[in-house]
Amino acid sequence: MPLTPTGDIVRSAAAAGRGVGAFNVIQLEHATALVAGAEAAGAPVILQVSENAVKYHGTLEPIALATLAVARRGSVPVAVHLDHATKVELVHEAAELGFGSVMFDGSALPYDDNVALTREVVSFCHERGVFVEAELGEVGGKDGVHAPGARTDPDEAEAFVQATGIDALAIAVGTSHAMLEKTAALDLDLITRHRETVSVPLVLHGSSGVPDEDLTRAVKAGMTKVNIATALNQAFTGAVRAYLDANPKVVDTRKYLAPGRDAVATEVTRLLGVLGA
Repeated sequence: MPLTPTGDIVRSAAAAGRGVGAFNVIQLEHATALVAGAEAAGAPVILQVSENAVKYHGTLEPIALATLAVARRGSVPVAVHLDHATKVELVHEAAELGFGSVMFDGSALPYDDNVALTREVVSFCHERGVFVEAELGEVGGKDGVHAPGARTDPDEAEAFVQATGIDALAIAVGTSHAMLEKTAALDLDLITRHRETVSVPLVLHGSSGVPDEDLTRAVKAGMTKVNIATALNQAFTGAVRAYLDANPKVVDTRKYLAPGRDAVATEVTRLLGVLGA
């Protein structure tokens, strides 16, 4: 089916009080696994290509075109999103390639600079029908840039939304990127206050470190788009490692990447159920 605009998926979920799973693509196996997992769940999904994944591949276009092709073949609504872009040029390229949304991350900048640059990104993207997510308040664990104890103030968050015209906002409420254990302590009351104050859908980054029951509670409290990457990498790597341990002489990469792909698909289906997607 055709690509689904990210805004359609996110706004529909926000109106219904459901969560939307947004999962990172590093290589082609991830993209096919994410769509397969969403199809098994009968739920929409957002495929994300991060700036770090672009660095890994050396350029955006190859992984972007592959991800877009996989997304278009899905039997459920699938959107493609650029995640954690700090470079305006990368945002422009993603929009021109056909991404339905971008996340411009100016959270490390002084507030006024973040507002000004984000507003420029919004103007460019909205002219092309591209949904824009931004971040206010520093979500921990991203290359050491963000402060682990930071929390986003609801009133400042809404002022930021009004000043920039963004379509969704990632806020700091207790998560941290790249967590390998589910030990994050979410501030659910703060999420509720944001939902009551902020006029656009809310985004939870660093969700791999959140226990399942708290992910469900976070959606009920007001989170809509929930980003998960590290947990899927754990599933992929664990399955590959187990296969190689059991088959030490195998050299055909398809033999061990396939179990990794299958493990990610299974975990995506499960997580979409946790999010009520």
